[in-house]
Amino acid sequence: MYLKTLNLRQFRNYQDQKVEFTAAKTILVGNNAQGKSNLLEAVELLATLRSHRMTRDRDLVQEGEAIAQIDATLERQTGVSDLTLTLRRNGRRSVALNGESIRRQMDFLGVLNAVQFSSLDLELVRGGPEGRRNWLDTLLIQLEPVYAHILQQYNHVLRQRNAFLKKTQDLALDTEQSELAVWDAQLATTGTRVIRRRDRAIQRLAPIATTWHGNISGSTEVLQIKYIPNIPLEDNHPEEVQQAFLAKIQQRAVAEMHQGTTLVGPHRDEIELTINQTPARQYGSQGQQRTLVLALKLAELQLIEEVVKESPLLLLDDVLAELDLSRQNQLLDAIQDRFQTLITTTHLGSFDSQWLKSSQIILVKAGELTIKN
Repeated sequence: MYLKTLNLRQFRNYQDQKVEFTAAKTILVGNNAQGKSNLLEAVELLATLRSHRMTRDRDLVQEGEAIAQIDATLERQTGVSDLTLTLRRNGRRSVALNGESIRRQMDFLGVLNAVQFSSLDLELVRGGPEGRRNWLDTLLIQLEPVYAHILQQYNHVLRQRNAFLKKTQDLALDTEQSELAVWDAQLATTGTRVIRRRDRAIQRLAPIATTWHGNISGSTEVLQIKYIPNIPLEDNHPEEVQQAFLAKIQQRAVAEMHQGTTLVGPHRDEIELTINQTPARQYGSQGQQRTLVLALKLAELQLIEEVVKESPLLLLDDVLAELDLSRQNQLLDAIQDRFQTLITTTHLGSFDSQWLKSSQIILVKAGELTIKN
């Protein structure tokens, strides 16, 4: 797939900027806080309807404006598509495909596929489990757009059940118990769908990441990725998972009532990353942690390509500065012209002359874009 044009209106620090991409690799160069990352964020939003930097739409809309709009033209093997995402300060989004409004945002997902790799991704290794869950969920949304709806359903039930537990904290009346049983059943049903898909995704991703990691580290280290669900997973069969889910809810019932919150379910899952059987966050240098994240990102690219049968876009946000020369070369060699790549950087010194010759270079200054070559 190939992103042909991108138009940003009142988005972040862009008033009205259109860019036409003319090469497989585009390097966005400029000082910090000029808008390089904002442009990549716009592409990420079109791919996943999520931003890894912000949770509220109002933060994406230019100060003093009511709406922001991102338009793009994308070429795929099936033809050319025009995508539009409208963000509103009040949080009500809308999406359109080829000029027609789409009622279910889920139907907008999967048109554009992209993998984002930023310096923030190092938190995948160093940070808490929530970041790893979000990373896996964002990948799953691209592999299987219906997952966005499944996750939304689960989170809705979780919020309702938590509100109920808080309201009835320390009460053990029969009426409350029977109503709680209804929420238990819904949590187990929706949670099982989340667990099974996360498990399948890790089963497919782990061997690809392990291979990439071996290539980058010169086979001196072995990466293992394991999905550790909060529910014991003997079998990925839906009935088995659901039964295990309900059994664990029963075990934790007293603690949940006491704490007034849900202690069981995929919102407490972990994705375990180990190098040579040692937890990666405790293991070795920052360089080794960066190798691990690089392997994960290359595995994401490969897995999406295998599933959707087209190469996704690669968004590299200021990561070359985070990688030493050897890892930079591994990454740049892996990309070649196989993936359309947008790269942000503060200077062009990280690129060899061959890369610079074959790339479109765009200067970014205070939300304005200037084509350099």
